[in-house]
Amino acid sequence: MKSVVRIEGLDCPNCARSLANAINKLEGVKNAEIDFVNSKLSFEAGDADFAISQIISLTKQLEPNVKIILDKKKTNLINKTFIIDLLTIIVGTVIGICALFIPMSNTLFWILFIISTLILGYKTYYKAIILLFKGTINENLLITLSVIGATAIGEHREGLMVIWLYSIGKLLEGLAVNKSRKSIENLTNLQPEYANILIDGKEEKVSPDQVKVGSTIIVRAGERVPLDGKVLNGKASLNTQSLTGESLPVFVNINDKILSGSIVLDGVLTIQTCEEYENSTVNKIINLIENAQEKKSKTETVISKITKWYTLGVLLISVLVFGIVYLVTNEFTTALYRGMIFLVVSCPCAFAISVPLSYFSGLGNASKNGILIKGSNYLDALSKLNILAFDKTGTITTGEFSVENIEIKDKQKSREDVIYLASLGEQNSIHPLAKSILALNNKKLEKVDDVNEVAGEGVYYTYQNKKYFIGRKNKENKSTIVELYENDNLISIFYLSDTIKHSAKQTIKDLKALNIKTCLLSGDNKETVEKVGAELGVDEVKYQLLPQDKFKWIDNLKKTNKVQIGYVGDGINDAPSLTRADVGISMGINGSPASIEASDVVLVDDNPDKAAIAIKISKYTRKIVWQNITLSAVVKVLFLSLGAFGITGMLSAVFADVGVTLIAILNSLRALKYNPNKLLK
Repeated sequence: MKSVVRIEGLDCPNCARSLANAINKLEGVKNAEIDFVNSKLSFEAGDADFAISQIISLTKQLEPNVKIILDKKKTNLINKTFIIDLLTIIVGTVIGICALFIPMSNTLFWILFIISTLILGYKTYYKAIILLFKGTINENLLITLSVIGATAIGEHREGLMVIWLYSIGKLLEGLAVNKSRKSIENLTNLQPEYANILIDGKEEKVSPDQVKVGSTIIVRAGERVPLDGKVLNGKASLNTQSLTGESLPVFVNINDKILSGSIVLDGVLTIQTCEEYENSTVNKIINLIENAQEKKSKTETVISKITKWYTLGVLLISVLVFGIVYLVTNEFTTALYRGMIFLVVSCPCAFAISVPLSYFSGLGNASKNGILIKGSNYLDALSKLNILAFDKTGTITTGEFSVENIEIKDKQKSREDVIYLASLGEQNSIHPLAKSILALNNKKLEKVDDVNEVAGEGVYYTYQNKKYFIGRKNKENKSTIVELYENDNLISIFYLSDTIKHSAKQTIKDLKALNIKTCLLSGDNKETVEKVGAELGVDEVKYQLLPQDKFKWIDNLKKTNKVQIGYVGDGINDAPSLTRADVGISMGINGSPASIEASDVVLVDDNPDKAAIAIKISKYTRKIVWQNITLSAVVKVLFLSLGAFGITGMLSAVFADVGVTLIAILNSLRALKYNPNKLLK
């Protein structure tokens, strides 16, 4: 059975990896993983309670500063651990200053100096020793060796400054990481605490996960909608910004669909639930945000693999630097000092923290804009797309038909006459074209006789002793039409079209600005698809395609052109294409469960323009990732070179480690604050 608990106090991804490896060696525990960004530990165990007690005991040994938390506790920027660490640094600093700058005996100096270095770095030294005995070498050992080495060659001030700056840096790192976690955590504060359910006419407050499909719930102004449903009674304005990114209130009335997580701004709504809580929109969003880090991007995975062996490699190269400098200068102290500088500069924290944090910030930003991306690997893949193909009906168009024109053949009849006669035959039909015609009628419909509906053709009926037919007999006309016959004479033709979504044209324009080729794939006829394609300005259209034809088109293009293809669809027939594409994008409201499951990205509000926004966020996030990697690498290589030649000292080395890490963390948060809409308009 899989269990998930919170883990507080980890400020280093390498420490998280080492702790996870140690937990996996416990008896009865397997598949333990620590999500550093989310502060979550997941594991599988037959006896979860016994496993947790073992994990808590092991964690105290390896990471005395880390706590396992069983309840759902919120992240605090300033917590008890932070205050204790800050006070410890202040005390250690004061004692260190006294030792270094106040004249005193040699014995007293050494007593105060040792006390100061121990107070400032006892956690670092402890972790270095414990992990070393368990066969793990990480940055704690690098810092410990640097302090010992600097002290051994008489550089007391630099030795003390190394551990002081490192401790300050770790404190600030923890604060920056917690700030990021808090920002991400705010995205998941959508979860409603209760639902007001009607049972036998009485209102009862229950947990949302206890409400069954088809139940009736009441939501008042200021409350969050607990489950997806349909409005039975009432009207109200909703705040849906946390779900769809839409800043303006959305008005809903009777029969409108309503998403869980929306906040009612005014009025009272009676809602019939259509999903259980675990399948509701708000729960899907929370799960996707919290679990997105499980699917890591290729860049992030590479960094994780490198840092696993990085520290050991650094130690070996440091010894090599020591040997070369000693051979060249024949000075043991100089050689040891430069080797220590190499150790300090080489800490991998900047890489290990900033890369996953950048991706997670990008995922959070996408969620704020109503885009659910199921992992950082898919966020990465979005930035590499060359082609984005769209399904037509329900994706680019609304899937709801409207009457564009009515051609009247019988000049004795008015527009109102033919609409009424057509509506008489369509009044019991559930066909979408019938609904479009019925929407035009304003008169009360009478009963007709001899009704006979023929599948694929239309409806025959009798009215006032005349025989009528509403449907389609002319198969040569490729437009979407409905014909009305009276006594076998064609008296009217209704021309209908599937309404193009208001944001579709802007979507294609934005994608072209991003140098992405656009395609329209549809099972509809040539004339209809080409008309929609021309109106939108897509680069290529394909028509009369079966689901397998769309799949083959994507498959062949990937094999022959070696391109990165995204596909946007909403129906169950789109599932194969969504799976085959490099990135599958589905609609969140009207999308079928199969398409949502098969996709990698879900557009919560069904607007295709969010596809362009998702790509924009992905490109910006990837830019941030490579900025952090480049900055960290350049600064470290520079200071390693300068240190090896004796141009820079130990303090500069500490800045290269801690300073660059802090800069990279702060830079990562830009991916969370980035506004893609400004650059798309």
